Amino acid sequence: MAKLILLRHGQSLWNAANKFTGWVDVPLSEQGRAEATIASCKLKNNKYHVDVCFTSMLFRAMETAVICLTECDEICGGKTPIIKHDATHEDWHGWDKYDGSPEEELPIYPCSCLDERYYGALQGLNKAQTGEKYGKEQVHEWRRSFSVRPPGGESLEDTMKRALPFFQDRILTHLKHGDNVLVAAHGNSLRAIMMGLDNLSPEEVTKLELATGVPTVYDVDESGKATNKMILA
Repeated sequence: MAKLILLRHGQSLWNAANKFTGWVDVPLSEQGRAEATIASCKLKNNKYHVDVCFTSMLFRAMETAVICLTECDEICGGKTPIIKHDATHEDWHGWDKYDGSPEEELPIYPCSCLDERYYGALQGLNKAQTGEKYGKEQVHEWRRSFSVRPPGGESLEDTMKRALPFFQDRILTHLKHGDNVLVAAHGNSLRAIMMGLDNLSPEEVTKLELATGVPTVYDVDESGKATNKMILA
């Protein structure tokens, strides 16, 4: 069985400040870095290793992935994690001029499909103060509804429409080939993936809570079916 490890990034500075973050590129807090380190130790203690990693384009997710992969050498099996930039991106210009060495390196693929849900006009606002201004019920609907969008932002359904196809096209291919995959991303992009894995309804997925820095591990068979799930709390 291949292992799929889903990891919400560690606490960010805006998580600590109770702010809507979305696409604002906020780094991890001291606690968040510690959570990523602890996640690495949990994977090591359970004898998990990783063959390939996917992450979002946001620094808090990439930072979590790198800490998790490098804190305990056993997780990478002695390989060096290498961030693989998109060679077709307009800003790339072929600057690294390096083809890679699969025997010695573990690829990390960043992709915007795994970015957090875009919170639009709410980004940067304190969640409690926003509740006082617009009403707690309205803010709860913006945060937890499946299809309702916050002002100028994405719904969870919108996030699912980009995250789930990417998972099925790119990530599931590795799992079917027997690779163990780490996905370091965000609460809502991971909820979208888990909605497919766990066959959750729109009502069920909105109730799904993912703690920062806590790995969820699935067994995935050759057909791509998730057969077991364990949370390393």
